[in-house]
Amino acid sequence: MGSRARPSLLRWSLFAVTWQVSVWLGWGLILLAALLLDTNALFGDYGWQLAMIAALAFLGELRPVIASDFREAEGVPISATFVFAALYLWGFAPAVILQALAILLSEMVARKDVWKLMFNVGQYVISLVAAWVVLAWGGVTGLAFRPDASFQPRDLAVLIVAWWVFHLVNVTLVAGLARENGQTWWESFSEDWWFYAFSTLTPLAISPFVAVMAYQVPIMLPLLLVPLFAVYRTAAMARDSQHQALHDALTNLPNRVYLESRATQALDEARQQQDTVALFLLDLDRFKEVNDTLGHPAGDALLEVVARRLISAVRPIDVVARLGGDEFAVLLTDVEQPTDAIEVAGRVRAALAEPVRLEGVLMDVDVSIGIALSPVHGHDFEQLMRRADVAMYVAKGEGTGIELYDAARDPNSPARLGTVSALREGIEQGQLELHYQPKVSLRDGTVVGVEALVRWQHPERGIVPPDEFIPLAERTGLVHQITAHVLREGLGQARLWWDLGLQVPIAVNVSMRDLHETDLAGLVVAELDRHGLPPDAIVLEVTESVLVLDAGRAVATLRELRELGVSASLDDFGTGYSSLLLLEQLPVDEVKIDRSFVRRLDEEGGDPAMVRSIVDFAHGLGLSVVAEGLETSHAWRLLREFGCDVAQGYRISRPMPSDQATQWLVERVVRGPAERAGLRAVGSARIVADI
Repeated sequence: MGSRARPSLLRWSLFAVTWQVSVWLGWGLILLAALLLDTNALFGDYGWQLAMIAALAFLGELRPVIASDFREAEGVPISATFVFAALYLWGFAPAVILQALAILLSEMVARKDVWKLMFNVGQYVISLVAAWVVLAWGGVTGLAFRPDASFQPRDLAVLIVAWWVFHLVNVTLVAGLARENGQTWWESFSEDWWFYAFSTLTPLAISPFVAVMAYQVPIMLPLLLVPLFAVYRTAAMARDSQHQALHDALTNLPNRVYLESRATQALDEARQQQDTVALFLLDLDRFKEVNDTLGHPAGDALLEVVARRLISAVRPIDVVARLGGDEFAVLLTDVEQPTDAIEVAGRVRAALAEPVRLEGVLMDVDVSIGIALSPVHGHDFEQLMRRADVAMYVAKGEGTGIELYDAARDPNSPARLGTVSALREGIEQGQLELHYQPKVSLRDGTVVGVEALVRWQHPERGIVPPDEFIPLAERTGLVHQITAHVLREGLGQARLWWDLGLQVPIAVNVSMRDLHETDLAGLVVAELDRHGLPPDAIVLEVTESVLVLDAGRAVATLRELRELGVSASLDDFGTGYSSLLLLEQLPVDEVKIDRSFVRRLDEEGGDPAMVRSIVDFAHGLGLSVVAEGLETSHAWRLLREFGCDVAQGYRISRPMPSDQATQWLVERVVRGPAERAGLRAVGSARIVADI
């Protein structure tokens, strides 16, 4: 991310002409005012009044009235009140010098670029002189030097015209630099004319009262500090009230309302300047674990730490917001390349990765970040929010941590909606088929079960693996139809096997949404009854993600199934969220070690400690352990040494269609009622030798 280059002031353009006219004419008028200034006459009679008005003008310029955190971030300067009072009383020269000094002082304090400083001083001086011309024509200037001069009723019209002329010239000159903000002259002029009218004319409307007080009762001038203080105090109270409405009470970060306002403004500016805006959505992983284990005060303390670290990881001009719960957002402006946004996201993750000590417990903080960019991913705030949310879901689901929005992964994109339609049609037309992968005992090679794995036989694409369509089905609700299909077909196949004496239980995967949103127990019992099978003919495999959304509902469903005699297995163990804390109360009979841990057993220098620890931990809870992804004899020997109970993987068998799976089982499982209790494999020694 970089800053915009300094504009060319030499090229012939409206920008260059406006800047040079403002600078040369404005500073020329300042020089003329300095030459015409009669210090003897002025300071001899009105030195005290002028000094007081000058001090108030400087104060009003340096301390603008700020009542909002939005567009008018620099506030409303009230210096014009006192500059115009000087213009009424002492005329052209003192007012021009006072105006120039006030603007120059504020610009230097703000450390504006020199070219902007020169323009702003010249711009305000020219606007003031234009108003002075109107006042001089109406005879309402230099009143202090004219005996018996005072404001008359007819002067009100002159004053009002002068104020509008001041505003007109000011907005006209600023619009001449509109190219710097990516606008046309008319867009800038029409936008600023009414927006700044109130903030410009309100201070000017007070200026006649200041002039009268300074001229007739100058001793009262210090009393102006009282209403000024009241104005500042009222503005501060309004700002505080707005701050509370727009910020999170716990972290003091901006909330969604503030974020939307700033994002809308940033997107408008980005469209004009052809820039890119990035929106991050962040969600803390395992935050529920902190609340459940350590309590909500510890969770609140963690959120405060996260807020501070997020702020430290981005630029001051970027916006960090808390949207609620453990969800945060970051708004980046002036993004040059998508890689810039990804780099910042990496910096954010690194800042949050440092462990946090809560209640004496050292906690690791992991976060999933979804990124959406304008205009490529969306043109408005809501579009970017939706697409950053999709990217965050992908990052969390795939464990990648950071994901840039990809329409191909968005279930709401036209391409994915087409896939949803095709998948729905495929379910209805019977395009889903099951493949089966055996599970064997590591102790003696006994075949102890098979897992049913769904495949989509697409008429054009061929076999579509589940990784491509199951996440889509999860997002759209089609997963319930798929689960019902797998239960029906899987138990139908099990019935055929049991009739052949191949009485191996069949494992079926069920999703988080099946546990939370359907009567899964009723569905399982109905299918078992339909096929005339006992409850031990099926094992339901669930992932650790069931503990994230509603652990109580998941536990209740699994407990109901256990009471019916249906076993459950915890799949992909070690890659999820809260298993170590809730596994004791989760009614499962076995855990399946994720294949990523098993594969490390074959890597050079791979540390088997994690696998050994999981086996010991599960056995300590009275659970059996299945190792997924077994591919080598070396891994087999280690797993057997660790006491792992069951293995599943390519080294035993790849997933097979039903006819091949039947043949595989016939060759290995003894038929007949006498072997139903043991389910010993024929030639189990041969299986072990092959492995």
